[in-house]
Amino acid sequence: MTDVTTPHRQQHPGPSAAAPPPRPSARTARLRIAVIAVLLAALAAVVVDTLHAGDNRSAPGRLLAGYAVAWALFAAAVWAVRKVPARAATVLVLAGSAAIALAGLTAQPRTSDDMYRYVWDGRVQAAGISPYAHPPAAPELAHLRDPWLFPTQEACEGWGLSQTGSGLCVRMNRPTAPTIYPPVSEGWFLAVHTLSPPDSRHKPLQIGGAVLAFGTTLALLRVLRRRGDPRRAPARTALWAWCPAVTLEAVNNAHIDTLGVLFVVLALGTATAGTRRGALLGAAIAVKLLPVLALPGALSGQRGPARVLRVVAAAVAAVALAYLPYVVASGAGVLGYLPGYLHEEGYEPGHVRRFALLRLLLPDAAAGVTAAALLALTGLYVWWRGDPARPWRGALLVTGVALLLFSPSYPWYSLLVIALVALDGRWEWLTVTLAGTVVYLLGGGFPLQASAYGTAALVIAVGAWLRCGGARRIRGRRWTVCPAVRAFAGGRTARADQRC
Repeated sequence: MTDVTTPHRQQHPGPSAAAPPPRPSARTARLRIAVIAVLLAALAAVVVDTLHAGDNRSAPGRLLAGYAVAWALFAAAVWAVRKVPARAATVLVLAGSAAIALAGLTAQPRTSDDMYRYVWDGRVQAAGISPYAHPPAAPELAHLRDPWLFPTQEACEGWGLSQTGSGLCVRMNRPTAPTIYPPVSEGWFLAVHTLSPPDSRHKPLQIGGAVLAFGTTLALLRVLRRRGDPRRAPARTALWAWCPAVTLEAVNNAHIDTLGVLFVVLALGTATAGTRRGALLGAAIAVKLLPVLALPGALSGQRGPARVLRVVAAAVAAVALAYLPYVVASGAGVLGYLPGYLHEEGYEPGHVRRFALLRLLLPDAAAGVTAAALLALTGLYVWWRGDPARPWRGALLVTGVALLLFSPSYPWYSLLVIALVALDGRWEWLTVTLAGTVVYLLGGGFPLQASAYGTAALVIAVGAWLRCGGARRIRGRRWTVCPAVRAFAGGRTARADQRC
């Protein structure tokens, strides 16, 4: 369909279309700043209280209630900061980001024990051993064990502790399996271990997570100031900086995904479609495989084979160079636990526990294939028709669609979505994070997966429709396509695109 709005309307947009919002009085601005400061202080206090309420096994309902309050305070603060002057809003965003990150440091990890494996992998590498060579329970690594990660059998009770078949007590998951983490992640674990004081336990990795989260805030603020509307940059950045999921997953649980998120933000926001963007994306992929979903967005509108090849080749080269020293040391063992993980998490035929939305309509055997096909089509569409001026928009679409289709039960997978939401402003995609959190805390089977991710999909659809004022409007017998849809499909920017 084509736009059939009259020339008169195109030449004379309403005054509200171009006029900036009225500047609030100094008294009103001070009042808004004070309200936001109170909301952020309350948010930090709720995070601290929630983290001390228990863990995901002993008190999942209490954690979920605390998360709900935190998200409500977050939403109110983000809504209020939109009308604060840009300079004051920037100070609030940075101060709030630091305060909320510090709140995540007040307790040991409460919902994930992945960080303990990070500590172990860093220790193994510092001893000159490849982390892919032996699982933690292997006798070859017995000399590296300590009472913190390997308590005595008499003390083997509590959250995060498990016993192997041989009776070994371990404070980490899958102690009999090799590590699953890619090489850039392993480099981060080694760096943190090297810089940490002896017996500092979990705190250095949490501090590292806080540094990465705050660094991502700074990167988002810089990108949005240079490539977007400077007045809206602080409010957009707040979608990441104040998000409860960031302090809970990136800081308290210290998930390494945050490092990959930072690389993706730098790739899409500070580099054009060329070698540098590809290298940064390759580094992100070598942290966690999930950032490969940002590749179609990075190639948005790039139909020339030379430019596409530069991005892809640089990404592949970065991944290969990161893996090279570990391949030399461990050979094919660098795949680690990845094959076993895919089976364990229910992604393989005959063992399907994912793809909840598709399984509402299709048999289990067809759900995985259909999800892969739909994701491939989405990626091709973004590459061919995406907006090269806003590569994060296509990356958000592909990544968000992937999480909706695959319905993972881990909320930290959506940290990338949160950063892309901050870049693009489409808040409705944050419901993907909420869906993953609910499924994770409540131990979601198929009905909960379907309802949580189904609700997220509905909110995303309604939010997109409301943002555009309706994707299509009938005027007599003629159709008008939403300007944002038209601009995205044509790979162009448009003034109306700022609204939709």
